[in-house]
Amino acid sequence: QVQLVESGGGSVQAGGSLRLSCAASGDDYSSNCLGWFRQAPGKEREGVAATYGDRGTTYYADSVKGRFTISQDNAKNTVYLQMNSLKPEDTAMYYCAAGRRSFMTATLALGVNTYNYWGQGTQVTVSS
Repeated sequence: QVQLVESGGGSVQAGGSLRLSCAASGDDYSSNCLGWFRQAPGKEREGVAATYGDRGTTYYADSVKGRFTISQDNAKNTVYLQMNSLKPEDTAMYYCAAGRRSFMTATLALGVNTYNYWGQGTQVTVSS
């Protein structure tokens, strides 16, 4: 079992920045992929960013490349999502997720079925 708790969401004006955190805990140490997803009202959940394996390979949705950065602090067992140049289109509930695979592709890294554990989400609202 892995427990994931997100924090850092809030309201910000367009062009601003936020940093989301996801703290992981539990007895399952097998996860090797961590991802951030978001879901807006009436929309499907979509992958935003993910990191995989010992090399920390990263994957990003085209819509956030150059603006968002995923990173990890292994000592704190925490994954972060730094979000810069925020746009109103980024408004959504943001979730972190954990899973395990023997290999990874960009499509899998940003796909919900890759992940077994999910946090409860943190709201991000970007106003114009």
